[in-house]
Amino acid sequence: MDTADRTGIAVDRLWLWYEYLSRHLDLSGNPHSMLVRGYPTIMFIKGNMEFTYNGDRGRDELVDYALRMSGPPVQLVTRTESVDMLKGSHTIFFIFVGQQEGVVWDTYYAAAEGYQEHGFFYATSEDIAAQHFDFEKLPAVIVYKEEQHHFYPHGHLAHEMDPNEVNETVFQWVNVERFTLFPKVTRFNIHQLLKTNKYLVLAVVQEDKLNQIATHELEFRDMVEGVIRKHRARYHDKFQFGWIGEPSIAHSIILDQLPTPHLIAINSSTQHHFIPEDDPMQMTPQALHLFLESIRNESAIAYGGDTYFVRLNRALFEVRRALRDMWLGNPVLTTVIFGLPLGFLSLIMYSIFCGDCLVTEEDPDEDHEKKE
Repeated sequence: MDTADRTGIAVDRLWLWYEYLSRHLDLSGNPHSMLVRGYPTIMFIKGNMEFTYNGDRGRDELVDYALRMSGPPVQLVTRTESVDMLKGSHTIFFIFVGQQEGVVWDTYYAAAEGYQEHGFFYATSEDIAAQHFDFEKLPAVIVYKEEQHHFYPHGHLAHEMDPNEVNETVFQWVNVERFTLFPKVTRFNIHQLLKTNKYLVLAVVQEDKLNQIATHELEFRDMVEGVIRKHRARYHDKFQFGWIGEPSIAHSIILDQLPTPHLIAINSSTQHHFIPEDDPMQMTPQALHLFLESIRNESAIAYGGDTYFVRLNRALFEVRRALRDMWLGNPVLTTVIFGLPLGFLSLIMYSIFCGDCLVTEEDPDEDHEKKE
């Protein structure tokens, strides 16, 4: 599908959204039936169903979301050249190979319905798939990402398994495989990454307004990426890797403002985090291996968590950081915003507790003349 077609679909969706708003908003602009908690909110309307978009707000991400949601959960691939087109247009997609029946197909379709907002799902025949993927037994569920393909490990054994176990393993496999090996982590997708129930290992660097990264930080990020790509089989089961270009996301997790670059690991189940003892600028691939192994064997020191005390500290940290950012951004406006209310409050408190100080004592001579 070329860019014109993709843009056309996006424009059609915007027109449908306009028509929906015309029917569901009153003259004051208040929604009647939509669950809108804040603005801006992006919603996709499909028949009687409403979907709230929670992903990144870039153009490509929005168009891909419209493409996924505009079609059925699983789209059929009937031509061999279509697979090549999918490989060229999608960074990652899932594809089912075999007869569209049985427990694996039913579970795959259910998983596609559940994760349609987050990924592309397809189905094709054995003859077409054989020209693009190497498989020995059917049915096969394949994920293609970053010019490699990986299989759902129990596809050909599903008929011997309990249906509930097939359902659980397929959903879990789709959930963890729907991300690339080293994605960019943002405020919009970090919650989805934490749903993998893996250790989330993040290389934290600082991007400027032009999305440029300093050379020494870029070298650190590339070192981390090179290690995990070379040793994917070693760490894939327990770890999900990524990188952050906005350090404030990591600071909200560790409740500290470490200089960039640095490395953090998060236990997505307990919300504990880990920080290597080595200086990031001096960290070698061997030191990275030791850090990851210490997390795997639970010998690394864990910080944070999800207790009420940690939540309170996180709230206080966010307040302090917000005030600091306001002061650094515009100290005059910050002074006015907080100075005026404090000034009025001071006057009120003074008039309440020091009112007697404003009352002058009457002159004794005047009081004597009044008595006469």
